[in-house]
Amino acid sequence: MDSSPDRMTPLEIRASASLASIFALRLLGLFLILPVFAVHARTIPGGNDPMLVGLALGIYGLTQGVLQIPFGAASDRWGRKPVMIAGLLLFAVGSFIAAVAPDMQWTIIGRAIQGTGAISAAVTAMIADSTREEHRTKAMAMVGASIGLMFALSLVGAPPLYAAIGMGGLFGLTGLLALAAIGVVLWIVPAAPAKAHEELPATAREIVLDPQLLRLNFGIFALHTVQMAIFVVVPVLLVERGGLPLPRHWTVYLPVVLVSFALMMPPIIAAERRARVRPLFLAAIGLLLATQLGFLWLGDSLAWLVTWLLLFFVGFNILEASLPSLVSRLAPGPSKGFALGIYNTTQAIGLFAGGVLGGIVASRWGGPAVFACAAVVMAGWWLIATGMREVPKRQSGQPVPV
Repeated sequence: MDSSPDRMTPLEIRASASLASIFALRLLGLFLILPVFAVHARTIPGGNDPMLVGLALGIYGLTQGVLQIPFGAASDRWGRKPVMIAGLLLFAVGSFIAAVAPDMQWTIIGRAIQGTGAISAAVTAMIADSTREEHRTKAMAMVGASIGLMFALSLVGAPPLYAAIGMGGLFGLTGLLALAAIGVVLWIVPAAPAKAHEELPATAREIVLDPQLLRLNFGIFALHTVQMAIFVVVPVLLVERGGLPLPRHWTVYLPVVLVSFALMMPPIIAAERRARVRPLFLAAIGLLLATQLGFLWLGDSLAWLVTWLLLFFVGFNILEASLPSLVSRLAPGPSKGFALGIYNTTQAIGLFAGGVLGGIVASRWGGPAVFACAAVVMAGWWLIATGMREVPKRQSGQPVPV
């Protein structure tokens, strides 16, 4: 592999882009379901029960969260590609079960099996295996960009696709996309380079209780808690304050997501080139804190709402790319999958906690209280993050702030 520190090698670009496409293919299928499922559910037996509808949507995250650590550890032991293929097969099986489900109970079963394909830790560990540290955040940013782009495309594409092929067709398409991702794993993703000096694996206790990994795991928990909590309120603001009907929300989300990715890359590249990742990391947390305060005192202007949303996604995307990169640098090589499994599990818990927090706070004290709570979470994370210290790179170059 070319050792030039200034640019990614063709092999690094190929590995990063192909692994990001695996996320994209899997998540596009998932995201296509979300905008239309609650409406479709009313047309099948059991779909009038809001609890069952919520369970059908949420059980995927539950099984994902439970299995991220076992799948990550398995990828350390048996290899990244076999675990990714097994997970994508499970995801496809669950999708096809949901496609032919006659009622809500079978839909829930299909969604639960979809969630057992918990490959996020294996994929991010493979990215870490295939890239040098000075380019790893850029590689993780490709994954983040693919996720954001698929989410935006799903908002645009889900309604016409549902009208054309129905919910069964959408679930079937999801399964086919998972099978296409298996093809990417087999024939496009390059093998990770062999490590010349492999480290000894860490014990589970060392990984779980490592103070710096704990800081980063708290960070991803806080980040996704805030994301889910505020999106209990933001769509309502777009309607009530922005005067934007629900079918037109994509006209805000799509440009905001795309512009935020364009704005996030220059500071990431500059920070890695100058070994100034820590200041960027703290600045991004501070930016998210500022956006919560901006939402809290938002006027009746759609322009200001879109501005705060854009700034939120810029900070969110910088942190979403930086956090797994930093986890992969801190974790011993033979235990990367396990460490990233813990990271992804914490992320899933944050998504669950944010939805619950946002719902409870909004119902009891109103939307502004959600942003106030989110601001407190961000302030707490910023204080915790200031205790991060410099850790030497495992390869040549300047120390990497974490």
